[in-house]
Amino acid sequence: MTTSSERKHTAAQPRPLRKTTSNMRPRTSQVRKTEPAGVRNQHARDPQNAQRNYERYLVLAHAEALTGDRITAENYFQHAEHYFRSMH
Repeated sequence: MTTSSERKHTAAQPRPLRKTTSNMRPRTSQVRKTEPAGVRNQHARDPQNAQRNYERYLVLAHAEALTGDRITAENYFQHAEHYFRSMH
């Protein structure tokens, strides 16, 4: 049987530090890809999505321009221009 002084000594020893948490994700190189090549970005290259995003950002840009926020409006115009170029 151990004495109380021995128990205190073992409890005072530091535990090794662990840097693991339950919400850690594996690195992208360790993730297995289950989708065939080219399927993953299929929706991103759809011209209908590009046109929809172009129109959406134009509406947002005009709304911000009307409120007087020129910087946010310019940001939205640049987003719209990106989608305009991706349509063509």
